[in-house]
Amino acid sequence: MLSGGSDGAIVLYDLENFSRKPCYTCKAICSVRRNHPGVHKFSVETVQWYPHDTGMFTSSSFDKTLKIWDTNTLQPADVFHFDGTVYSHHMSPVATRHCLIAVGTKSPKVQLCDFKSGSCSHILQGHTQEVLAVSWSPRYEFILATGSADSRVKLWDVRRASACLITLDQHNGEKSKAASETSCIEFQIVHIFLTVNTAHNGRVNGLCFTSDGLHLLTAGTDDRMRLWNSSSGENTLVNYGKVSNESKKGLRFTVSHGCSSEFAFVPCSTTVAVYTIYSGDLITTLRGHYSSVDCCVFQPNFQELYSSGRDGNILAWVPYLREPEPDDTHSEKLLSKQCLNPAYEDAWSSSDDEVG
Repeated sequence: MLSGGSDGAIVLYDLENFSRKPCYTCKAICSVRRNHPGVHKFSVETVQWYPHDTGMFTSSSFDKTLKIWDTNTLQPADVFHFDGTVYSHHMSPVATRHCLIAVGTKSPKVQLCDFKSGSCSHILQGHTQEVLAVSWSPRYEFILATGSADSRVKLWDVRRASACLITLDQHNGEKSKAASETSCIEFQIVHIFLTVNTAHNGRVNGLCFTSDGLHLLTAGTDDRMRLWNSSSGENTLVNYGKVSNESKKGLRFTVSHGCSSEFAFVPCSTTVAVYTIYSGDLITTLRGHYSSVDCCVFQPNFQELYSSGRDGNILAWVPYLREPEPDDTHSEKLLSKQCLNPAYEDAWSSSDDEVG
């Protein structure tokens, strides 16, 4: 696992639990600390493995740089410099025909960097304020989602000259329908007003596709989370209630993969809120951090959730298996249930097992 710190450090952990104990501590394998010549000068905002192997990883920071690292030597192989703070970057998990890294910065322009050529290949223009979140589709390698402080979420096809496919509209065009019924005299003024579709009534600082890529979750500082059809751009109108979001930068939330009910894990102050994605129900709240939670990551191989907070801790969360009550008449059924992977049951523990 890769971890970036507010002091610019990067630490690598081995998540394998060789002790087989439910409570364990992962030791750091290696790290890039403050005395390292290639260390970031300010807070590391995003770290990501190269999707096809662990020989490389990327990191971006408030020091206005994106770095490509050689894992074996722990030295930067390449460095991209930007004019403004870097809030987020992402590489496509499924791309085979491009090696583009999408980068969101203080500029309203989305930067696309080609790490094979070492240059910024082109930019995507359309936002009017800083870009706080970027995410490639896990289904289509050329589709990119971006969220901005201008309250808008855009879907792009990076192959197209006019790359923007759609700007998501939280009202699903209802205002446009109303506009069509207005008088001709008022139409031009109303049309100008309505062309600016917004996904939220605040800054959009969180994006996450579902594991199949068919839907997109967005989070905004209006304390709302919305689920969108990623093909049509339609707001599915799932109600998650108030999703507290006071982050002044990116909100790193995640979704489950391989569970019978799909979940969204969202940092909420000092806790992690667990929602069912398609019904919007708040299942539970995970408590264990002593300060604000900054990031959540789901590990499908281990069916574990990892969360990091400003308390300097990274916590591992695993679903617990309820002990079956003894009943001879249902012993076979209970035994079958007990053999199920606990990650497929919607019973997430709120224990505070600590990882390194």
